[in-house]
Amino acid sequence: MKIDRRIQTAHGIRFSISGGEGEIARAYLYVMRNDLHGAPFGLLEDVYVDESQRGGGLATRLVQEVIAAAREAGCYKLIATSRTSRPKVHELYRRLGFESHGVEFRMNLDDA
Repeated sequence: MKIDRRIQTAHGIRFSISGGEGEIARAYLYVMRNDLHGAPFGLLEDVYVDESQRGGGLATRLVQEVIAAAREAGCYKLIATSRTSRPKVHELYRRLGFESHGVEFRMNLDDA
């Protein structure tokens, strides 16, 4: 048996908030097709707020904007990952409606 390989296009959207000295917060939404569902799913990645700006609601604003964009894109689910060492991020995600679901397995493919 042969394994067929087909490239499926996905797209990413970069969200950012700028302050007086440039970018102070960012997040990415990747929208990907899923053949098992009639709709794509979204992946929220790389939510970052400059240390000097944390606690001011910027992450909440960004994630809410990502959620809205995922809905606009017709996503049936939005996945947000976070390191286990980031309980404040987990708290933020829960507050915004995310639920802990399953287990993530990961393999780093670079040496960094």
